[in-house]
Amino acid sequence: MAENANQLGREQLAELVDGRSDEEINEFVSATGVDAVLDQIFEGMQEAFLPEKAAGQSALVQWDIAAPDGTRSYQFKVDDGACSVAKGAADSPRVTLGLALADFVRFVSGKLDGMQAFMSGKLKLTGDMFFAQTMQTWFAQ
Repeated sequence: MAENANQLGREQLAELVDGRSDEEINEFVSATGVDAVLDQIFEGMQEAFLPEKAAGQSALVQWDIAAPDGTRSYQFKVDDGACSVAKGAADSPRVTLGLALADFVRFVSGKLDGMQAFMSGKLKLTGDMFFAQTMQTWFAQ
């Protein structure tokens, strides 16, 4: 897992996390830099965003990622097909999704199913849960 995370796409990330323990994933992310990896992941989410799928929609989504050294919050804002990302907690998000760092990396790489993560308690949701399901369709897989 010594490759530079800044050059990883979703498929490469999936290969790196496949079969790895939480500790191994956390060590890799920490060695690369938690903020750098998360910034790259959220940049990738913006690139994978499908504006036509979110046309007419407006929402502020908060992600809380629990890293070993503290929780990082990100805001993903959608407004009629446009999206933006900002660091920090949102004032009134429509939905907040919380995951441990290793599970978040698995989730965004496609190695952890959202519904299974929610049912097993790995994914914490507050706010509009139905919306959380809808927003999954806004991204290229």
